[in-house]
Parts: sequence; C-alpha cells; structure tokens
Amino acid sequence: MNKIKSFCAVIAIFSTIMSASADVNTPFSMYGYGIIGDRATSMQRQMGGVGYAMQSGRQINVMNPASYASIDSLTFLWDMGANMNMRWSKDNNASDHGFGGGLDYVTMEFPLSKFMGMSVGMVPVSQVGYSFGDEIKYGARENQGTGGITEAYAGLSGKIGGFSIGVNVSYDFGTVQNDVYVNPEGGSQSLYEHIMQIRDWNVVAGIQYRQPLNKFNSLTIGATYSPKKSFHGNTWLTLQDLTSDSAPDTVATGTLKGKYFSPNTVGVGLAYTHEKVHRIVVEADFTWQQWSKAPFPSLDDKNGIVAFKGMNFSDRCKLAIGGEYTHNIRGNYLERMPFRLGGFYTSDYLNIDGNQMKEYGVSLGTAFMAPHGKTMINFGLEWRHRKTSPVNMLSENYFNIMVGVNFNEVWFFKRRIN
Repeated sequence: MNKIKSFCAVIAIFSTIMSASADVNTPFSMYGYGIIGDRATSMQRQMGGVGYAMQSGRQINVMNPASYASIDSLTFLWDMGANMNMRWSKDNNASDHGFGGGLDYVTMEFPLSKFMGMSVGMVPVSQVGYSFGDEIKYGARENQGTGGITEAYAGLSGKIGGFSIGVNVSYDFGTVQNDVYVNPEGGSQSLYEHIMQIRDWNVVAGIQYRQPLNKFNSLTIGATYSPKKSFHGNTWLTLQDLTSDSAPDTVATGTLKGKYFSPNTVGVGLAYTHEKVHRIVVEADFTWQQWSKAPFPSLDDKNGIVAFKGMNFSDRCKLAIGGEYTHNIRGNYLERMPFRLGGFYTSDYLNIDGNQMKEYGVSLGTAFMAPHGKTMINFGLEWRHRKTSPVNMLSENYFNIMVGVNFNEVWFFKRRIN
C-alpha cells in the first residue's frame, strides 16, 4: 500500500510536467485540438500502434481496458514513456526542420483478484506544439502554440471464460494556446491569443475474447467504444499591445459545453499468438472516430463578428498492423529479447480548407531486460510522413526515438514465516 501511495504521488508530480510538455512539433497542430493520440505505449508504438486485441501480463495496454484482467495475480506493473523527434518539412516556398519531445505517459497496473485487474495513469489525448513566422504586407507575423489535452484515468477489468470486459473513466484536462504576434513596419507589436481551457470527463468501454486454437496457438478479438459527448470548459480571445505593456483586452469569450464535442469512437482488433519455444504475436487494428459530427464553431465578439474562425472536421480512420517475435522465451539473454515491427496509415480529422491531413509510418524496436527480474526498457525507432490531400500544402517527415521503462515487480506474494 505504501508503494501504491508513492506511485500516486509520482503521478501527481508528472501531471504538471505532462500538461506543459509537447511531443509534437508541427504547424498542423495549430488547427482544432492539435495532433490526436491513441493511448499507445512505447511498446505498442513499436508495433505500429496496435492494442485493441493485445493481452499481456507484462505490458500495460491502455488502448483496451478489457486487457487489465490478464495481469498475473502477483504482479505490479509501472510503465513510463518519453519521446524525442526530429522534423523535416517542406512547402511550396521553403523548407524547415525542428526538434520536439518530452514525457509521453505514465501508467500502472495491478491485480485485484485472480480474475480482475485495475490500471491508473496519465496519457495524452492531443498535443499542440509549433513555432514559425512569415512575412505579411508591411510587416511580419509569428505563430506559436503550446498545450494539449491530458487524460488522467482509472480503469477496471474482469474476465470469465474467454471473455474480458473493462472500462476506463477519465478526467480530461488541459489548455490549448494559439498565439499570433503581428509586427508591422514602424508600428507597435500586437499579440492575438486564443485559449481553450478544457476540464472534462470521459469513458471508454472495452471487450476482448480469446479463443485457443490448440495448445500453442490462439486468436484474440478486441473492441472498444467511447461515446460522443460535449466538452466542458471555456474559450476566449484576447488582444494586447505589447509595445505599451497594456493589459490584454478580452475580445470574445465562450463556453465549450453544448458547442464543442468529442466524437463517437470505435476500435476493433484481431491478434494471433503462437507460444511454444518461439513467441510470435501479430495484430491488425482499425480505428474510426466520427469527427465530422463533432462541431468546432467560430468564436464571435460582442458585436456578433467572427473573432476566431472555426472549422469542419473529417472522420478519422486509422489502420495499423504490427508483430513481435521472440526467438526463445526460456533461452539466454539475447534469445529472450523481443523484436517488433509495425506500420500504420491514418486519414486524420483535420480538414484545412478542404484538404484532409494524411499520415503514415513504420516503426521497429526491442526490449532490454534487467539482469534480474522482469523489468525491461522498451526502445524503438519510428518514421512518420504527414501531408494534406488533394492539395499538398505542407509535407513533413519525422524520425522519432521512443523509450519506455516498464517496471515489473512481485508485490503481492505472501512469504512463509518459519
């Protein structure tokens, strides 16, 4: 119990860091709520971001809360991940590069009984991070953005027979801040600042069914659902003359409730597992989010004039496939190292003037195990490409380095006293 209390204190400390750190570094994140995540851990991202049908007693799977019941009854898991990325971008006028990164997630999982498991932690929902400038008539303009939405969740899962059912209940919080600095020639510098402050709750339900094919092979199917619901919080736009050091003037304000929405979300996955001497896992996932029915309206000032332009989203669809191979699950150190490979294709929710963002990528990775015990360090590399279609407004290439530390300890073993 003292260890659990200590971990909860660590989560409270990291909540401030996570809300301030940005894994992304892209001008695309200036639109909507930024770049949307999938709750995937470092290990799952090494396999293309799969997880709806994944069951493991040694890895935490937040993508499907039904997986928590698969944890061993004596095991405590703690997983923390971070990322570093390098970006190369090109548009019709120029090319650019940049760096980003930070703490990605922190989670833990533990058993409640032989047939029940629980997980708590923090994962990113969306991330905003960009900084670029351009010339305007008689001056220059600078665009900067930070923030995003973080999910603090608690999940519970139980199993009976081959079925596992689980649910995550979360508190979503964060601030999305978009700044525009205008520097006219011979004039004063102005700052236009648009802020969305989100304080909300959400729920994700999941189910998994495992069907053994024989002693060494099995199939697992998984699915999740999250309902459409209204965001809660506030949004406002301010104008400030930076040259005179005057206080910001609030141009427009609004509430998110009943106007801005999160979408209906459905995820399905199918996994094949072989485990004898070798261990082979192959999974394919599909995600659908109905963002086209999630409004993002304009923000009007007191006179009814548009102060911040809204936008229409597109439905987000993602197809991911990945696999893991372990040469000998009871062999020496090198033989027990898993090797992972995956890829994905996403038709994203951002639709910029009729041009939808597309993204695809490939990833690979492995795990370095501690000399004693089952703790491991997941290390992976990932390449991503982003662009818009049908008109390619901006093309981006990313190289990501992913590191996750997965602590695996025996906490619930009752030692015999002689």
